[in-house]
Amino acid sequence: MQNYLIILLVTGAGAGFASGLLGIGGGFVTVPVMYWVIVAMGIPEATAIMTAFGTSLLVVLPTAISGAWRHSRRKAVCWRAALIVGPCGLAGGLVGSTLAAHVPGRVLKTGFGGLVLAMGIWMGLGAMPRLARPEAESRGNRWAFAALGFPVGIISGLTGLGGGALLVPALVLALNFPVHVAVGTSTASIMFTGLGGIIGYMAHGIGVSGLLPYSIGYVNLPIWLCLAATSVPVAQLGAKAAHALPAKQLRYVFAMLMAYVGLKMIGVFSRLELPL
Repeated sequence: MQNYLIILLVTGAGAGFASGLLGIGGGFVTVPVMYWVIVAMGIPEATAIMTAFGTSLLVVLPTAISGAWRHSRRKAVCWRAALIVGPCGLAGGLVGSTLAAHVPGRVLKTGFGGLVLAMGIWMGLGAMPRLARPEAESRGNRWAFAALGFPVGIISGLTGLGGGALLVPALVLALNFPVHVAVGTSTASIMFTGLGGIIGYMAHGIGVSGLLPYSIGYVNLPIWLCLAATSVPVAQLGAKAAHALPAKQLRYVFAMLMAYVGLKMIGVFSRLELPL
């Protein structure tokens, strides 16, 4: 159990830094680690992946609050957008978590791996920094923000990711947000988006047999506490680094990590009989 504790604390720190630095929820780090830890505890794979998704979203909530506070102090949050994207994402998160409750666990695991792999390739190609134009003026109205928030919320609820890895590029590409403002606005939006998924995973897991002790539906409180204990304070460091550093090299590190996690969750390494 002590090894699991150390793994979860380190994982929480990595997720918090990624959240603050890149405006993403950090679920691409927490979900696979939680899944592997929960399976190692003897929980069936289908229950493990659902618990990882639900608990990940609860970790995202305080982590996003921590990061958004830091970004807001630096005037890097467009609250007009966040207060529309976020609640629409909350509604989408309820839909996504409901869909996840009716999809086989192996399909969810493979789908999560494919999405994370695609995100890693996207991030590695450098689309976000190339489009970073500090002098640009953002555009968009309430309907554009709502249309963006709802599908991001569905993906968030379906995969346990905060949705920021999709939201940040969308704000930059479609609505011309400067990248630092996109990161800050995404972090603030995730506070609401993740809440919809949390409610859904708690509700749909009530009465399910074989859950870990101290779980509320598919959300496990001890694992959440371990991850949040480090993710929340480290998110401050990530947000600070986002405004102090050009984060190009760090972005490539995260991209490689995401590619590895995606391939691992899909099962590529096991099919090739590679000890990775």
